[in-house]
Amino acid sequence: MACTSILSNPNVNKLKFPTHASPRPWSGGVNVITKSDTLATRRLVVASAIMPTVATKVGKTMLTLARAWREVQGSSNWEGLVDPLDPLLRQEIIRYGDFVTACYKAFDLDPTSKRYLNCKYGKKSMLREVGLGDSGYEVTKYIYATPDINIPIQNDQGRWIGYVAVSSEEEVRRLGRRDILITFRGTVTNHEWVANFMSSLTPARLDPHNPRPDVKVEAGFLTLYTSYESTSCKFGLGSCREQLLWEVSRLLNKYKGEEMSITLAGHSMGSSLALLLAYDIAELGLNRNNDSNQETPITVFSFAGPRVGNSRFKQRCEELGVKVMRIVNVNDPITKLPGVVFNDQNFNVLGERYELPWSYSCYAHVGVELALDFFRMQNPSCVHDLETYISLLRCPKGLQIQKEGIDSLNKAREFILSAQNFDALPWKNAASTMMSLVQSQRIFSWIKPI
Repeated sequence: MACTSILSNPNVNKLKFPTHASPRPWSGGVNVITKSDTLATRRLVVASAIMPTVATKVGKTMLTLARAWREVQGSSNWEGLVDPLDPLLRQEIIRYGDFVTACYKAFDLDPTSKRYLNCKYGKKSMLREVGLGDSGYEVTKYIYATPDINIPIQNDQGRWIGYVAVSSEEEVRRLGRRDILITFRGTVTNHEWVANFMSSLTPARLDPHNPRPDVKVEAGFLTLYTSYESTSCKFGLGSCREQLLWEVSRLLNKYKGEEMSITLAGHSMGSSLALLLAYDIAELGLNRNNDSNQETPITVFSFAGPRVGNSRFKQRCEELGVKVMRIVNVNDPITKLPGVVFNDQNFNVLGERYELPWSYSCYAHVGVELALDFFRMQNPSCVHDLETYISLLRCPKGLQIQKEGIDSLNKAREFILSAQNFDALPWKNAASTMMSLVQSQRIFSWIKPI
């Protein structure tokens, strides 16, 4: 059965950089829509029944990718590639989704394990252990994060949250450039959920030379990105932000002079961290080569991601040239949060030419949206399940586009007005519901004690 649903950082001065830097099958599917608003919020909604995986002709496609990688990475905001969905773009979305899936497969949730809340494998073997040994990438660094939240937890050290990888020499020839890849898993631990519940907007202030107080992001995501782990921890790790900016800067310096791209991919909470990092890199100008006056393109592939910042954050990302492809399920409540009511679509009634007093207090999605439509009564958690997202995209024959469209904004308003109790709308309640659903079956099927 399927249904259609509408839809002052204190640590910044501590940063130092290298010298160069200034499915499960079921029946049923529905036809849905493609609807264009602005270029940056263009929507493609795709519906499909899940079908068996269809193999791709990698050799021929990769040769094409070497010539067209900039377009696939969003240099033209994916103009002409989403309607219909270009096979090459579809393949790249799947490929980056597989890299995010690797985070879940490698994450150790066994409390009796010595690697509890860390990666089960070493950097050199991790991709091979999760089935991506032939991916053509080499992991260069693991990333850890700990939000600055006072709640009782068993372990005070940073949690493994993702990794940085770089394409090998052979893969460079196939891709047409050196790809620096950063991937993030979604919410798993309890205190990560608490961080997600901090739904207030706060100034990002990531550039110490120009704080831009009007650029605001969700407080929970920001604290997870910028907080240092406890001084009592034996590892002495810096913040998630410091680890990432250092490693990205190091790799950009190492491969300076080559054709490069920076690709970030994440699921759920991880997509929020990916977008924050993309904005941070661009705002600080780390992707800018002062010698050649060229910029390394930055692209985010966001799977089931919530809103991250306000409308000014969205505008600033666009000004900086950060490209974002949002892959969402229209039935997934996490993609509507935070800001179910207070978002730019609901309040932008006078059009983009007017700036209303509350404009910067509303949440806004960033980028181009590729929306799927799937739901399974027997397993509601599938609406947010990353593997289901990817499985749907693997079936090109199942992808259908209906150009007549429907008014997503009206559907959102109907949803709000039909709610019997507005207490059911906020971020906390929806996220709390998802806590018992999201990834639980999939994660624990991946991480069974031996």
